[in-house]
Amino acid sequence: MPAPVRKAVFPVAGLGTRFLPATKAIPKEMLTLVDKPLIQYAFEEAAAAGIEEFIFVTGRGKQAMEDHFDLAFELKATLEARGKTAELGQILDFLPDPGSIKYVRQTAALGLGHAIWCARDMIGDEPFAIISPDDLVLSETPCIKQLIDAHAETGGNVVAVEDVPREQTNRYGILDTPNAADRLARIDGLVEKPDPKDAPSTLSIIGRYVLDGEVFEHLARHEKGAGGEIQLTDAMAKLIGHQPFHGLRFEGERFDCGTKTGWLAANIAYSLARPDLAEATRETLARFR
Repeated sequence: MPAPVRKAVFPVAGLGTRFLPATKAIPKEMLTLVDKPLIQYAFEEAAAAGIEEFIFVTGRGKQAMEDHFDLAFELKATLEARGKTAELGQILDFLPDPGSIKYVRQTAALGLGHAIWCARDMIGDEPFAIISPDDLVLSETPCIKQLIDAHAETGGNVVAVEDVPREQTNRYGILDTPNAADRLARIDGLVEKPDPKDAPSTLSIIGRYVLDGEVFEHLARHEKGAGGEIQLTDAMAKLIGHQPFHGLRFEGERFDCGTKTGWLAANIAYSLARPDLAEATRETLARFR
């Protein structure tokens, strides 16, 4: 039986240049989706999946994100004095247990693979999850929980996948698989950002992974791939044939909140999913038809 997945890594060192000037002074992970920052959605997804340790790979200018997961004494005292019970719950209920969040700096922007490698000493050799806050999945069962459940069956490595238009394969890590149509696809190969004419399929990896700790042995070589960066996809590809490796077609709708249109669509979808906001959201949308 595979070892349980207890730890999750959140690569959050990026500059968020696609959202400038909004991200000039605040981390892109603190951009608000309805009434919570993106990073809180990612954290709550992991917590709901049973993750016990939360490892944030950060960079310069991320202090606001760290403060968000800390106790704000002055705000707490003010809300208590004013009897604002609901608001108190909003700032306290999501806070993690003391010591369960850890931070490590990625001091150079050398790619996703390098960001994950920075967390190696906090993971060791056990299986772990990776959650990109840029990718948000609206689903009944948390997306990373779906991967953890699949990992409990297969062991090895499991990544979340979805089909993308062929002309967009050069933006993603693409699967080479004999059963691309199945819910759980066996992965025979991975190609980082292939030209559409060379892509082995249109099945793309999104920002949810459950990986074996052995991946750090390959990341430690700091081999550069597409874009001159240390690519996580390249390191994962070297595990194929040595361990089980599968792509899971997850249940739910994924939003790429690393783009303005994806972030806007996510705001609409999450508002419509909220009983307290759905009617007002529909009325607002109707005004712009």
